[in-house]
Amino acid sequence: MFGNVSSKGMDKMTKAVVVYYSSGGTNYQLAKWAEEGAREAGADVKVVKIPETAPQAAVDSNEGWKAHAEATKDVPEVTPQDLVDADAIIFSAPTRFGNISSQVQSFIDTLGGVWAQGQLANKAVSAMSSAQNVHGGQEATILSLYTTMYHWGAIVAAPGFTDASAFGAGGNPYGTSVTVGQDGKIVEDEEAIKAAVAYQAKRTVNVAKALKHLE
Repeated sequence: MFGNVSSKGMDKMTKAVVVYYSSGGTNYQLAKWAEEGAREAGADVKVVKIPETAPQAAVDSNEGWKAHAEATKDVPEVTPQDLVDADAIIFSAPTRFGNISSQVQSFIDTLGGVWAQGQLANKAVSAMSSAQNVHGGQEATILSLYTTMYHWGAIVAAPGFTDASAFGAGGNPYGTSVTVGQDGKIVEDEEAIKAAVAYQAKRTVNVAKALKHLE
């Protein structure tokens, strides 16, 4: 279910889902900021996580990874139906060698059924990412996600340079991205990143509203 609104209101309200994968917490934070922005734009929002597929031994061997998994154990895991039900979809995922992580790919690979039925077409979508270096693959990861979304027939609502917040957050026109230091913290100014994420979420929701109006 999306939020805590009546079923009558849900029929008309734009629904947004923020889908994230995070091992250390960065993309979870981006997802939560996106949730705030989407809600400010008037959407009914839910945040869901992509399931962990790494061996438990690997998670347990890294204190930060283990702690984040424990802290977010109550966040619901995403299902294909979450994307079907949404009008706007926002992804947040870390880069892995300039590509998406195996966890994210594993979830995408479960979407063949709903894709084949056209149930992911005409959604407004956007994506965010993170890496440990400024040029660590954030843009490539976002573009990789968009390649999948083009196959869906979704409408990519990239932020571009349509708002000043993009410049304050590092100027990534494809989607908000951050650099994560060795301490696990975002290197860039967090308020600037938060503003860019909020704008991106609002833009995605507003594109979704426009698409619904055309139906």
